[in-house]
Amino acid sequence: MDVRTEHSGRIVVGVDGSASSLAALHWAALQAEFTGSAVEVVVSWEWPTNYGWALPYPAEYNPAEEARTMLAGILDVAGKDHPAVSFEATVAEGHPAPVLVDASRGADLLVVGCRGHGEIAGMLIGSVSEHCATSAHCPVLVLRDAR
Repeated sequence: MDVRTEHSGRIVVGVDGSASSLAALHWAALQAEFTGSAVEVVVSWEWPTNYGWALPYPAEYNPAEEARTMLAGILDVAGKDHPAVSFEATVAEGHPAPVLVDASRGADLLVVGCRGHGEIAGMLIGSVSEHCATSAHCPVLVLRDAR
């Protein structure tokens, strides 16, 4: 008996190309197969910041296009691994934490990976998964790195 509905919701997953984010995408796709949900895959990008010295960028440098290219490759693999899942791509400018929180509006679930830097590093460099867990507009699943 197939318990899935035709389309019962939306799962948002943040990816950055890291192993933990790809594991989060795989988990989200499995959940989508079970629930009949669509998966919105979100990649954010920012211009590199600097303090004091102006960093020279090659004229052809385009972080938005690099993010779109990375996402297309990730979705190609995910689509082959999970052909029954409807994937939607979102590329947004901004820091990943607020971009993902914004994308969580109206979603049934937000899934993010976590590389497990620990409490001290999290206090020093910030934590996207912690920000999402405390600020998202829907339930959040933080998939820890298996290492």
